[in-house]
This record gives sequence, C-alpha cells and structure tokens, in this order.
Amino acid sequence: MITVFAGGVGGAKLVLGFANLLNPEELTVVVNTGDDEEFYGLYVSPDIDTVIYTLAGLSNEATGWGITGESFRTLGRLKEYGMDTWFNLGDLDFATHITRTKLLKDGLSLSEVSQHIAKSVGVQHSVLPMTNDDAKTIVHTADGKMSFQEYFVKNKCEPVVEYLEFGGKKGVLPSGEVLHALKNSTSIIFSPSNPYLSINPILALSGLRGAISNFKGKKIAVSPIVGGKALKGPAAKLLKEMGADVSAVGVAKQYADICDVFVIDSEDAGLASDIEALGMSVAITDTVMNSKLDKVSLAEFILELCE
Repeated sequence: MITVFAGGVGGAKLVLGFANLLNPEELTVVVNTGDDEEFYGLYVSPDIDTVIYTLAGLSNEATGWGITGESFRTLGRLKEYGMDTWFNLGDLDFATHITRTKLLKDGLSLSEVSQHIAKSVGVQHSVLPMTNDDAKTIVHTADGKMSFQEYFVKNKCEPVVEYLEFGGKKGVLPSGEVLHALKNSTSIIFSPSNPYLSINPILALSGLRGAISNFKGKKIAVSPIVGGKALKGPAAKLLKEMGADVSAVGVAKQYADICDVFVIDSEDAGLASDIEALGMSVAITDTVMNSKLDKVSLAEFILELCE
C-alpha cells in the first residue's frame, strides 16, 4: 500500500492517477485540513472535498473547487439576507457541508465523516483528513494575521506572507487512521501540492515528521514548480516571500530530510545536480497533468520508482 499526502488541485490530480491504477486497499490519501473553516454555520473542508470530488468525477475543473454544473441560488439568497458571502459555495456543495456538520454534531469523527461522504459518491479509496482535531493554518502577513481562507479567497493571496502558523494549538496529533496507514504502507508520496500551505500543515502534526523520517519504505516527492512557475496557486509567490529559490530546488529543500527521491519535470532537468547535492536522488519526467492520461502516466512513473 502507498500513502499519498495531498492538498488542493495538484494533489487531487495525482491521486486520481493512482486511483486508476491501484485497488482501494492499495492506496490511502492523507489530506491537509489546515484550510478547514466554518462558513454560514457549516464545517467546510475544502481540500478533502477537492480530492473526493475529483475521484468521484464531480469536480469543477475550470475553477479547481466545487462541483461541476453548480448553481449559486442559495448564496444569492444569503446575500439578500445581509450575509457576507465572500466565500463561494454552490448549491450542490452546500449539501456536502450540511451532511458533514450534521454527522460531526452526531459524534462522528472527521475521518468517519469523510469516509461516509466519499463512499456516498462512489469513492472506494480511503481519503483521510490529516487529523480529527482543529489544526487550522494561520497566515501572518504584512497586513496582519488572517485565517487561510481569508488570505487565499477573501484577499486573493495578495498580502505579503511573513510566516505561517500551523496546528491551531500545540500538540495536535495525526489521526489514528493516518498512523495506521503509515504503519502498513510500503511507500510515501508527497504530491505536487503547495509545500507551504498543503504539505507543511500535515508535517507539523505532533510526531509525524519524525515518523516519516524513520519510515523504512520509499519516500518520494513531486515538485509543483515547473520552469520557475507554479502550475496553480501561490506556491511560487510563497517561495519568494519565504526566502527560498523559486524553482524545483527551492521546493526540494523543503523535503531534503524526509525524502529519498525528488521528481522534477523534464523542463527542469538542468537542476538535477543541485537537488542531488541535497542528498536526494532525482527522477525526471513530464509532471504537468492536463489530461487523464497525464495523471495516470505520472502515477505509473512514480509507482515504478516505488518498486
């Protein structure tokens, strides 16, 4: 079994590639929940939903969030009632958050709720939140402190980031389900998600980075930066603001102590020696995933590295 750490669109794309190649018992996806927030009285878990919607064939690929074919009548009505509606939720998407909030209030854990939602839309592979506890990411910017969603959606990633605060409170533990997956996995894959906003919140969980360092199987990371640019989202902007190289090398430095192999795009082949100097092997292939074939091909390439 392999365990994939993921968050956002890039992670979901690679997960879909793996899901087309592996049986449910062969793949577990551990998803960032630092983005989780309450909106309109409902518990919203954006990265969990992006992965589930992608695996179910429901995701809106044009926006990178939500369900395809959405309408927004409920949001329009909320606005008429005087609600602040800067965070968009579609009518179909609302049903997911209503279900999640109800089941959490009934006493189910976030892991149990996520599995229920996934199976309800036909997803058989295991999609796990990184923790069942509050582990929100706080973004400290030149404009002040804000939640991840305030930074990412309300302010469109425009404020200059000074530092990131992970975990909500100290000592937040990974879920038992996540620890069980790691114990039974032969390989760990860090998907091409934003290392700062999607992967580091997972690694910040108490004891998890150490557990990964001591993991005996293959540990492989995929760069989300190609040719010095992020394929989607603010990864390149954050690398610059955090004082890192805006390149695959800058990303590789985030994984140098916990990964064996770093996968880069063919366009960045010239950076291989710099990454190898960090103590990792480098694998070179086409990492841009525009089509389903691209996703499956990259997943196949990584599975070959795992063998």
